[in-house]
Amino acid sequence: MAKISLGKKVANFTLTDKDGTAVSLQSFKGKRKVIYFYPKDDTPGCTIEAKEFSEALPKFKRKKTVVIGISGGTDKTKKKFCDKYKLSHVLLTDPDFLVAQSFDSYGKKKFMGREYMGIFRKTFVLDENDKLVAVFDDVTPKGHAEEVLKSL
Repeated sequence: MAKISLGKKVANFTLTDKDGTAVSLQSFKGKRKVIYFYPKDDTPGCTIEAKEFSEALPKFKRKKTVVIGISGGTDKTKKKFCDKYKLSHVLLTDPDFLVAQSFDSYGKKKFMGREYMGIFRKTFVLDENDKLVAVFDDVTPKGHAEEVLKSL
């Protein structure tokens, strides 16, 4: 999968949601898309970010924008995460991290002196034709959904 860049069309991809249903980028044709990558289901920062996006969903819908969260894990971890926090936006699982890699959102991370491979917290905005129009690097979970909303 080719890397993406600002102003270019993002290639279609298909991942599964919390119910194991295949969901492709093309499913949202004609709508703007906010795609955010988060490290792991049901962890403190990821929970804050997911809850804020879910709570702001009506505002995103008014702007004809869908919100899609992507991380590793499985459909089961996504379902448990959605059920526990009543999340209503789309969460997709990227078990091989191929989509995250194409968005340059996967690589070497450091935490408490330990190095490991993982997903970076980044957000991307695509227009109605799947062209990349904005990138948010080094995201802080609290307040991020509102920050993205203001950019639309």
